[in-house]
Amino acid sequence: MADETNRLATYVAELSFEELPAEVVARTERLILDFVGNVARGGAEADSSPSVLAMLARLGLDGPGDCTVIGSPRSYSPSVAALLNGTFGHSLDFDDTHAASSLHPSAPVVSAALAAAEMTGTSGPQFVTAVIAGYEVCCRLGLALDPTKHYARGFHPTATAGTFGAAAAAGKLLGLDAAGIACAFGIAASQAAGSLQFLMNGAWNKRYQVGASAMNGLIAATLALEGFKGAADAIEGVHGFLKGYSDDANPEAAVRDLGTVYETLKIGLKPYPSCRYTHAALDGLIALRAEHALSAADIRNVRIGLHPNGITLTGAPLAEKRRARTVVAGQFSMPFTAALALDQGSFGWDDYARLGDPALEALCDRIEVVADPRVEGKAHPFGAVIRVATLAGTFERTIDDPSGEPDHFPSDTLLVGKFTTLAEPVIGENTARLAAAVLGVSSHTCIDTLARLARPAPTP
Repeated sequence: MADETNRLATYVAELSFEELPAEVVARTERLILDFVGNVARGGAEADSSPSVLAMLARLGLDGPGDCTVIGSPRSYSPSVAALLNGTFGHSLDFDDTHAASSLHPSAPVVSAALAAAEMTGTSGPQFVTAVIAGYEVCCRLGLALDPTKHYARGFHPTATAGTFGAAAAAGKLLGLDAAGIACAFGIAASQAAGSLQFLMNGAWNKRYQVGASAMNGLIAATLALEGFKGAADAIEGVHGFLKGYSDDANPEAAVRDLGTVYETLKIGLKPYPSCRYTHAALDGLIALRAEHALSAADIRNVRIGLHPNGITLTGAPLAEKRRARTVVAGQFSMPFTAALALDQGSFGWDDYARLGDPALEALCDRIEVVADPRVEGKAHPFGAVIRVATLAGTFERTIDDPSGEPDHFPSDTLLVGKFTTLAEPVIGENTARLAAAVLGVSSHTCIDTLARLARPAPTP
């Protein structure tokens, strides 16, 4: 143990926009844009969104405030805005991923940062700096936990480590010094929660617990601002975060090369609205389908080899994964997503309308998902080995990196295309201006322009 709590807190407090490499700033703007599109469509169309809004109304928590929920015509209090943006933005399972820590950084971090930015009237450069600070904290804590061991304990790292990232981003914008950030971490440690039990029945917990991490991080930072005393050594302590949430954690991973190596540049974007562990296989299946003009009728059987983490989330128990009946179950089903890819050569959010399709389920029965040691020991666990046996022969492919990873980061054309597809049905005629505003947010003198454009354009 080497004082990781205070070292991370000092990094967050002292980080300045001027010291950030231009490529890190540019990448962050693009990550924010991708997330904004997810929030807009998730709030409008995810099946869980109405119940979250109804809960707030029943509890009297939906009163007007000063903070934006992307895609909503009205405003909310800061904590509720953070909750809703985080929940909606994670509901499609189409948001960004940091492969090595196996978490989705933008949902907790950007949601908390946007609320704090509107609370303080911050500038674009300050907002971007806070988001980067939050990314670095949550991704590094995810590395320190070791996602395989964290998963084995039944935890969801986006919601657990994400609470600290949210606290870092919000605390930065609230003007906390290093001691204040450390205090916020101490409070966040008591609020970091997220369970994998949602996998058992396709529950909506995963979406909500990520929104809650954004809200809880904002609350932790605000409590610290108001003088509330948080636990010391919250990350590395004898009863701290790493000890409680992982077996044999590696605290040094949280601070290694801090300030010189940016985990932000290792965050990738999703081309498909499903668990990231499905994506390499989907890339390979879509490519094989095109190369060999395959149809579902041609396919005798498919074997998909994944990392054990991928089996935990998307491949077991296989019989249940082959019969996904809810969107969440589909998002975490390698057989369902693979059947879609093989049947139509593509996969987008609207394709969840095919849940329960007999033709897809017949194909699912020919898809086997197994742990494959060939994808272990790599830089990240998201690779796949696929073998497709057809009437014309057997085709195999190994995919180390799914599309959208940093080495294959999408062009701005592809990025804006995905954003437009998600956001335009909700945002309307403001969509193109919103995209431009987010991609240039680091040059804005105030965050208000982005917030204003994130609301639907008025109908004539």
